[in-house]
Parts: sequence; structure tokens; C-alpha cells
Amino acid sequence: MRATLMYQAGDVRVENVPDSRIKHPTDALVRITASCVCGSDLHPYHSMSAADGPARMGHELIGVVEDTGSEVTTLTRGDLVVSPFAISDNTCAFCRENLQTSCAHHEAGFWDGIADEGGQAEAVRVPLADGTLVKLPVAPDSALIPSLLTLADVLGTGYHAARAAHVAPGQSVTVIGDGAVGLMAVLSAKRLGAEQIVLMGRHTDRTDLGREFGATDVVAERGEEGIARVRELTGGHGSHAVLEAVGHMPAYEQAVGVVRPGGVVSRVGVPQYEQAPVGFASLFRHNIRLAGGPAPVRAYIEELLPDILDGTIEPGRVFDATTDLDGVPAGYRDMDDRRSLKVLIRP
Repeated sequence: MRATLMYQAGDVRVENVPDSRIKHPTDALVRITASCVCGSDLHPYHSMSAADGPARMGHELIGVVEDTGSEVTTLTRGDLVVSPFAISDNTCAFCRENLQTSCAHHEAGFWDGIADEGGQAEAVRVPLADGTLVKLPVAPDSALIPSLLTLADVLGTGYHAARAAHVAPGQSVTVIGDGAVGLMAVLSAKRLGAEQIVLMGRHTDRTDLGREFGATDVVAERGEEGIARVRELTGGHGSHAVLEAVGHMPAYEQAVGVVRPGGVVSRVGVPQYEQAPVGFASLFRHNIRLAGGPAPVRAYIEELLPDILDGTIEPGRVFDATTDLDGVPAGYRDMDDRRSLKVLIRP
């Protein structure tokens, strides 16, 4: 079978690899029908050393169940399923608290931690299949597939940012970052009733889509100029909730600059730093809370799925390019160069 491997920063290849197969009785073998490149995939694309490669890539996928282990009880051959980016048994104490990203099962974890599997491929072995996979009530060629694929990561991650910030009707929300997750945070804040949604981003095609998803204002400025503009838009006070979807220190500093006293900064951009200001001058003085983390998207799928099925939301609009496996290396380049927002892969 063919799969995507990253050898080092900037070096992505599609190669023949050993076929995925059932290894454990709780596994399922899934033939992938749709996957994508994630903005978080660009972090290793910038920084991976040759010593850490080659690594199988991809953690968002929809596919058809081809086989199951002897202990799998909820899935059968032919089921169309979506896989969250975190593997979980969905039954342990943490999963029952909707924290599937901290599942206590020894086989749990993130797709990127499974060296011999990945979603940007023709097939994949899914551990803990009963807990991880969710059946979809559509055909593999449904027009809803792009939107349903966002349940694997970006929609659930944007929604987690808003939920962790306790976004509520009437509030002011600022979203930092106009990538796919930032746009999903806008959509999610709108879904939860935010009255004012300020999107901080510089790419007009993306911020225009953000307006369609619910942004009331767009701020292209960065740094102190951007902070001043958001505060002007919020009556000088700042926003009740700031959803940070970038992961770099300037974005965090911008978030701290635009949050109002008593507000919350919710981070879902994978942090590319180890330390951030949380002391008296930054958070403590004004009772500002810090929230967020890896999104337990499995917890949100049943809640968000009906809105996709009935057309209430169309998160699949974040996909602005489609390719087969041969085009995946170019897809990485296009996303890195901001020529594409998010690349859909049809193996």
C-alpha cells in the first residue's frame, strides 16, 4: 500500500509501505476514502530532524471498515467511519469525563505517536476501534464528506476552544489565527451565541470566509497595533474570550493583550514554546484564566454531527484544494506557502 512519510523538514514523500493489518483483537482495518493535511503537520514540516524520520503522516480520516479484530463489537465490514486524531477506549475514567485525549488505556494516544500508521495513506490499522471510530450515516461519495472529515480534528478543535472558554450568548470573542482551526473557532463561537466575534488574520480570502462563518469584525494588524484595534472595537475593555489557534508566542502575547479582566484565553494551537507569561502583569492581576489544550474531539462528534447532516453548518468549506496521494507533497508546500488553506486528500 502507499502512504505519506516525512523524512525531515520540507521532505515529504509518498512511498510503498507494508500493508496495514490487524494486530490486536481490538483493532479495525480501515480503507481510507478521505483524509487531509493539517496545519499542525506544518510544525514538523518546518523543524523535523532527519534523525526523527521517516514518520508516517496524517491524523484525520474517513474510511470503510474492511476487517475487525475478534473483540470489536460495534463495527462491521462496510461501515463508513470517521476517526478522531486521538485514539481512546471511550470507557475509562477520563473518557467518561469527556477527556479522551488523556485516555488511560495503554494503546491510547495521538495518531502521530503510532510510528507504523497514518491517515495520509490508502489504509490504516485503528487501535481501540470500538472507542475511537464513529459510524457515519452517509455513503463514501456523499457531498457531505468534506464537512464530516472536519469532525476528525479542526471542527472539534475550534469547538473545544470555544467550549473551554465557556463562550456564551452576548459575549465578545476574539479569534487569533485565520487557518482552518481559527475559522472553526469563529463558527463555533457563533454557534454558541457570541454577539461580537473579532477575527485576527491577514489573508483576505480566509477572513472573508470567516465573516461568512460569523465574524463581525476583522483585524489584520498584529502586535501592539492589533491589540489596540481590538480594544477599540470592544469599547476599550477587550474580549470575554480569546481563542488562540496559532501556537506561537506572538499569538499568545496578542491574546493576553486583548482579553478583558475576568476573561479567558483558550489555546488550541499546538504551542511551539515551553514557557509563557502567566504572572502578575499578564494574567494574575486581572483574574484572567488560561484554558484549552488538545481537543477531545471524540466528545463532540455526536453533538456536532446533526448540524452537518441537516446543513446548519458547512465546515467543509475550509477545504480549498483536493488532491490524490501523489499530490500530497505539493499540498504541504501549498499550505506552507499559504496558497492553500486546507488540502483534502482522496486516496
